[in-house]
Amino acid sequence: MRKLLLLTFVFSLNFTLFSQYIQTDVLVIGGGASGTTAGIQAARLGVKTLIVEETTWLGGMLTSAGVSAVDGNHNLPSGLWSEFRTELRKYYGGAAKVETGWVSNTLFEPYVGKEILKDMAAKELNLNILYETKFINVKKIKPDHSVVPNIEGGWLVVVKDKNGKKIEVQTRILVDATELGDVAKMAGIKYRIGTDAPSETGEKGFAIDKTNIVQDLTFAAILKDFGGNAPAIAKPIGYDPSVFDCACAQRCTNPKGIIECDKMLTYGKLPNDKYMINWPRKGNDFYANIIDADEKTRQKAIDAAKNHTLCFLYFIQNELGYKNLGLADDEFPTKDKLPFMPYYRESRRTEGVVTMTVNHILKPFEQPEPLYRTGIAVGDYPIDHHHDKYKGEVPKIIFPPVPSFNVPLGSLIPKGVEDFIVAEKSISVTNVVNGSTRLQPCVLLIGQAAGALAAVSAKENKTPADISVRKVQSILLEKGAYIMPYFDVKPDSPHFKLIQRIGATGILRGRAEPFKWANQTWFDKDSTVKVGILSQIIPELRYKSVIPDSIDVSASNDEKAATTADVLEILWRFGSDVMKAKSEDWNDRITFKKYVQRRWGIYKLKDFNLERPLKRIEIAILFDSIFDPFNKMDVDLKGNFKVKN
Repeated sequence: MRKLLLLTFVFSLNFTLFSQYIQTDVLVIGGGASGTTAGIQAARLGVKTLIVEETTWLGGMLTSAGVSAVDGNHNLPSGLWSEFRTELRKYYGGAAKVETGWVSNTLFEPYVGKEILKDMAAKELNLNILYETKFINVKKIKPDHSVVPNIEGGWLVVVKDKNGKKIEVQTRILVDATELGDVAKMAGIKYRIGTDAPSETGEKGFAIDKTNIVQDLTFAAILKDFGGNAPAIAKPIGYDPSVFDCACAQRCTNPKGIIECDKMLTYGKLPNDKYMINWPRKGNDFYANIIDADEKTRQKAIDAAKNHTLCFLYFIQNELGYKNLGLADDEFPTKDKLPFMPYYRESRRTEGVVTMTVNHILKPFEQPEPLYRTGIAVGDYPIDHHHDKYKGEVPKIIFPPVPSFNVPLGSLIPKGVEDFIVAEKSISVTNVVNGSTRLQPCVLLIGQAAGALAAVSAKENKTPADISVRKVQSILLEKGAYIMPYFDVKPDSPHFKLIQRIGATGILRGRAEPFKWANQTWFDKDSTVKVGILSQIIPELRYKSVIPDSIDVSASNDEKAATTADVLEILWRFGSDVMKAKSEDWNDRITFKKYVQRRWGIYKLKDFNLERPLKRIEIAILFDSIFDPFNKMDVDLKGNFKVKN
């Protein structure tokens, strides 16, 4: 094992004035949605962490891009997403105060979100942030010490501050949380851009061709109601009002099915009479695939996207007659009062140890790779792509209704590259899946998981691929984060962690239900389980069934609800054959049953009756309390159990 390097984080407020070199345990490039939560979580686990951010803000798409109407996870209050939302509600005076627009249950002013994230980060003594600092270059530190003497792992990263001074940062673990996956590319990690071929992904029936077409980006804007006449928006170069025909009903020759203009604006209504303008239908979406472009080409496209948004704002103010609305003068500290950056819906999708496909969302329990067992972030948003502004034929993509889902840990770990973690929208998912995993809460949670993984890797001096899946999941559970997307068991439930653990083993599986714009997976804790279903638990552990031969599993018996007697028989066989568990308190079925009966009250269960059908929560309690399969049956990054012979 490589010798553990104890890193010293020699840093002060004026550090860059005096030194060209920093050492840290974890370096996060990008202070966006995932970069901020990655930094906070890593620091909370006691490792020295540094975030490098190009702007003066934290939060990325949530704040710096002005997309401050949160999509998804309203019913999955997980981890740092929940913490951030709680702080927003406190600031504004309650949950109802942030339900100001019809597109979301959580809307806020971008500068407020930025301040909350900065306050959260400032509380972490192990976290430092370099603002107005750009990533320049990266080199892998080789075991032969050819890059950095006396250091046996990690990365050497070059960044440049606002004064043009270059700073070298040596880090044990590097996290790419950039908007477009720029660090991953420079680190030599393989990636994909655009739509995928189903022959490569196995997503048959959903996408039909491989192209370099990406989703539209949007340069959002925040308008403010000034009461009377607002400051006039100058007429932009190339303004053509016909481009926005049918953006709303009053400017449409055939308005059937088109939303009224007032409703269009209240789509993203924020507190304090502000309006987020991020309108997809004939609005300010803009097509530009600049992911692999150089900086000059990127900026040219960004300027064009910004001009398109200004045209739409001029249209709103002059053609639609909203003279009271103008660019908010108390949001972004930019000359044009627009956000720092566009909202990128897609970036490079790195090639990870595993790749999450739509099949893993639709039928998670039926895949050859049970990736659901390795979940580290959850989402409930439908698959949603924006392609209206692409000037050409977009390959047909069928977006199936999906349930809520979890994101596998292996999608954050690039294949073949050590000491590196991917976050934001560059995780290893298909183009179809990106339409769901790209939303703000899911990305916040991906960042939190990246921070947890990075911290453990630094502490144990191991590359992320060698870290125990269960260890990372356990940390997230302790922080109130979901690893399974169960809609009906919230973190304040006394059984939340237990149900999450049992769900992640696959012993008891959830019921999936696509539901409008907030999809669901139910644990159904108060329902019963059929004997036939319970008898087929953990089939890949060399056991087609844990029901012993002496039990009648005929078709009629197969459909009956499992009673206490049935469950105890299954538990005994599971313990003896799967867990190889023995105890001084039991050595056969009879003594095992007596042992469980004696402890029934200790498990906080009631009514020990061998003929009574047990509820799923009762079965979960018994498995978790007696055998602890979550912690004692480790899984690899593909979700397969590490069978001990």
